[in-house]
Amino acid sequence: MSGHSKWSTIKRKKGAIDAKRGKIFTKIIKEITLAAKLGGGDIEGNSRLRQAVAAAKEENMPKDNIERAIKKGIGGGDGAANYEEVTYEGYGPGGVAVLVEVMTDNKNRTVAEIRHIFSKHGGNLGENGCVSWIFSKKGSIVIDKKEIDEDTLMEIALEAGADDVVSDKSEYEVITSPVAYENVKKALDDKGIKHLEARIGMIPSNTVKLEAGKAEQMLKMMEKLEDNDDVQNVYANFDIDDAVMEKLS
Repeated sequence: MSGHSKWSTIKRKKGAIDAKRGKIFTKIIKEITLAAKLGGGDIEGNSRLRQAVAAAKEENMPKDNIERAIKKGIGGGDGAANYEEVTYEGYGPGGVAVLVEVMTDNKNRTVAEIRHIFSKHGGNLGENGCVSWIFSKKGSIVIDKKEIDEDTLMEIALEAGADDVVSDKSEYEVITSPVAYENVKKALDDKGIKHLEARIGMIPSNTVKLEAGKAEQMLKMMEKLEDNDDVQNVYANFDIDDAVMEKLS
């Protein structure tokens, strides 16, 4: 499974997602606001906005919060959205490729903070393009193995247009193209198959295996990056053995 999926698994086990619900809301509101600014407030006609609103509903965000964010994006709320999207690239411990997507109103502040996090945790910020070639935009739907057997999941997912189904010790990850993502997710939802996480993000074409020491450093870096108020998403191509992951989580 991708490094991001393994990181998400660790966060779920730690309970970190629930503990940081407010920060998650802030990031989703930023995404909704910018999506509405760039593509308009019509959810059906704006795929980026539609996916952001779906993410908000996944997190049980109140409807009023969603509507205020859309209004702000189209100029109908208190202050227009002045965020700028930037992607930073670099290397984590053990040569792991890392992509950091941010929304910021102050690039100088943000890049200084991101560079500090990289260097403090055994990594370094790189030039644009140094690792982005490793990643492709894909849909990812993570499902607990208790929900369904692999053959049935494979049949439903591939028939709906998924690219692949991969698995680890306790979870499946359904991989789709961005275009097929919503159709595949709907097919799974219609069958009553619950997911642990569903999103469009950047998935690496290869991975770097980390031993316990480097793995712990890497996960601390991921946590600090996601803690940054300007960071929307962090993607990395690390791989960690399940036994090491259990110990660290």
